[in-house]
Amino acid sequence: MSADEGVRADWATKDFYQVLGVAKDAGAAEIKKAYRTLARQNHPDSNPGDSPESRAKHARFKEVAEAYDVVGDPDKRKKYDELRAAYSSGGFGFPQGGTGGFDVSDLFGDRVRAGGGGGLGDMFGDLFGSRARTTTTQPRPRRGSDVETSATIGFTDALEGVTISLRLTSDSPCPACSGTGGKPGTRPHICTECEGAGFVVASTGGGFTMNETCPACGGRQLVYDEPCPTCHGSGRGMSARTIQARIPAGVKDGQRIRLKGKGGAGENGGPAGDLFVSVKVRPHRVFGRAGDNLTLTVPVSFDEAALGAEVKVPTLAGSSVTLKLPPGTPNGRTFRIRGKGARRKDGTVGDLLATVEVQVPAVLDQATREAVEAYRAAHGGQTLRAGLFEAGT
Repeated sequence: MSADEGVRADWATKDFYQVLGVAKDAGAAEIKKAYRTLARQNHPDSNPGDSPESRAKHARFKEVAEAYDVVGDPDKRKKYDELRAAYSSGGFGFPQGGTGGFDVSDLFGDRVRAGGGGGLGDMFGDLFGSRARTTTTQPRPRRGSDVETSATIGFTDALEGVTISLRLTSDSPCPACSGTGGKPGTRPHICTECEGAGFVVASTGGGFTMNETCPACGGRQLVYDEPCPTCHGSGRGMSARTIQARIPAGVKDGQRIRLKGKGGAGENGGPAGDLFVSVKVRPHRVFGRAGDNLTLTVPVSFDEAALGAEVKVPTLAGSSVTLKLPPGTPNGRTFRIRGKGARRKDGTVGDLLATVEVQVPAVLDQATREAVEAYRAAHGGQTLRAGLFEAGT
């Protein structure tokens, strides 16, 4: 008997309903619920270590997964039920209730020993595979990789939002093998390292274990004896593309923007990864930013600060507003101009914070010097530091 025939005969004698603890006429929802409960109880992650009890749980997990793979699929379940009915009744030449000394290769071989025509191997070949475990497991869909890039935008664009073009070079499925990693035209077989699970259980020390991507198949579950000559078996290739990315209004310097589904392409129908854009904002010549508010330094002269003045200050929109300085305005005082800042996510607008900076002339002409000396004389020679540095104060 070939390995394929042995697998089929073995499956024909297994009661997958009993493995899952459900009745033969159980509905799909009940079967799924039973599978999830048993898988959670027996999963290697829930039963770490290499004790006899853990090994038994791991074996039980494989049995449950095998059972659900058949009866959890409507088409496979129908054919499995037909096979089991023939087996239990002695139909198609099965001895009733068991194989005994019966040669099941008569039923699962390419030809029935008693005469021409296909055996049950032909009838149920699409359930169990045409060769020994070559196609019983379909590769799981795999999510594409995330892609990182950066973009530099202007100060105004950061406040108002902007659409930019990004040139990306990313990992994508190999065009020659469509991401399988195998030489085109060849057929895969189940990975013997992970037994088709796509992962292996590795010990991290201290009695802890964790699932790791299978190093032999890279998580694909299937392996090829002949690797793809283009990607050398990796299943990946490099691709360059240009995408249009929308940077939302109000983005801050150094902020990381996530663009869902704009990353690397998935495998086997899996979703694409995400694109993460680190935004750098060029500084503005005049304005700064503090959260949702804009900041502005306003230079004023001594007489404007001392006597009061009306000073025109710019806004980011291009217009100007008049800032009224009261007499005796100190250096460093900040005035709030409402509604002239950055736009928030809810549509409201922050404020413009204008900070006064009193300018002291580096060079005085004769007339100005005389005026300042007259101010000093009128001030009576009093110093602002009187008593500041005296001991005990």
